[in-house]
Amino acid sequence: MAKINQSEINDVAWRACDTFRGVVDAENYRNYILVMLFWKYMSDVWRDHREAYLREFDGDETRVARRMARERFQMPEGCDFYSIYSQRTTTDIGERMNVALAGIEEANKAKLEGVFREVDFNSESKLGHARDRNPKLKHLLEDFASSKLDLRPSIVGEEDVIGNVYEYLLERFASDAGKKAGEFYTPGQVSKLLALLLAPKKGDTICDPTCGSGSLLIKVGLQADKRDFALFGQEMNGTTHALCRMNMFLHGMDNFRIERGDVLRNPQLIEGDHLMKFDIVVANPPFSLDKWGQDAAEADPYLRYHRGIPPKSKGDWAFITHMIETAREGSGRIGVVVPHGVLFRGAAEGKIRKKLIEDNLLEAVIGLPANLFFGTGIPAAILLFNKGKTHGDVLFVDASREFKDAKNQNVLTEENLAKIVGTYRAFESVEKYAYRATPQELADNDFNLNIPRYVDTFEEEAEIDLDAVEQEISTLETELAAVRAKMQGYLEELGT
Repeated sequence: MAKINQSEINDVAWRACDTFRGVVDAENYRNYILVMLFWKYMSDVWRDHREAYLREFDGDETRVARRMARERFQMPEGCDFYSIYSQRTTTDIGERMNVALAGIEEANKAKLEGVFREVDFNSESKLGHARDRNPKLKHLLEDFASSKLDLRPSIVGEEDVIGNVYEYLLERFASDAGKKAGEFYTPGQVSKLLALLLAPKKGDTICDPTCGSGSLLIKVGLQADKRDFALFGQEMNGTTHALCRMNMFLHGMDNFRIERGDVLRNPQLIEGDHLMKFDIVVANPPFSLDKWGQDAAEADPYLRYHRGIPPKSKGDWAFITHMIETAREGSGRIGVVVPHGVLFRGAAEGKIRKKLIEDNLLEAVIGLPANLFFGTGIPAAILLFNKGKTHGDVLFVDASREFKDAKNQNVLTEENLAKIVGTYRAFESVEKYAYRATPQELADNDFNLNIPRYVDTFEEEAEIDLDAVEQEISTLETELAAVRAKMQGYLEELGT
């Protein structure tokens, strides 16, 4: 059978959304579609492997069952997509879908417990009465049964096709979600930039304390050698937590630990009475989060706020502080996306910023273009910290003016990414683009990190030739007088 290419699968998966689009709100239909994709993938992989073992063992069901028991997941009999697809005209199809998914969870508790909890295919409040709900579910099952959505490894190959289509759908859903998009998805080019800047290596432990759907965490991980790395994360939203675990699974990543909970109030990645330490910590946390937990910060059992407690209405430095405290001592690297206010706001934030700079942890400040992120047009910046830093300077990069102007939002091209990363690697000043600041210069600027203080992007305007301008005005006045005279002649001929 011919291979199916990535764009075909993407298109078919997106068209499958039409069954729910306009009937179910965007956030809920996203969950239904992604669960369906996950279910179909598991069923296709299971079927593909079983058929291969049947051929290998000449139809010996006992040997096949023994080998299937060692697969990376289990598919209980009657719970696969095709078993339910064959029952798509039954009057209780929604309940049958729920039972099948519950069976898959039960058989794979260690990896998949709770991933389908937020989706109810028999929900009257979300999908309507049975006479309305059943036709929708029948159409949905038929959409995913399409031959163009055959996700068997023997058809799609060994490439990360299924992971890519999941990412494709997440990005499409994010573009529809408005302000809520930032809660679960970081644009692909920003994730790639962070991955390139942090340059993980073989064997690294990588953590995202606000991991959302896991896309950023996965992209950073994939920069490591041959997937020899471990991924860790925490996510507060239950639905997004489930999306993240499915995302990990679909990318073939079994070495992950994704916890649920509020990372500032109740961090879950701990060892004994201490926070776990990681080689790389990366995040795109919520911008300027209000009521982040300042009331409990002074009594924090992990002593994260020893450089100062951020203001109640802006949690940016709380997230940054947590990330720094969870990076491995002497070698840990941190990359975080922040709003520009983090660079220059004073009071408590200014004091924290000053101490971090004096502790020689800040390595680079990179300004990004506006309108890169879903749901907000404000420009953001990337802060890079390094616990293994060997010099006292900080590199400032102003990449805000170099991007591709796309239809709905700006995009960083491969050329833009290469320039940012190359400049960071060289760690030298570049006229009107980057500046390597010394500790004294930072102190002279009162530890304000506002990028224009360091990178001069002013472009001198060309000198104006006043004589030429005067001559042009004179010529225009002469031409205007001639036109007026001609117009007056026309008016006199008309007798007006």
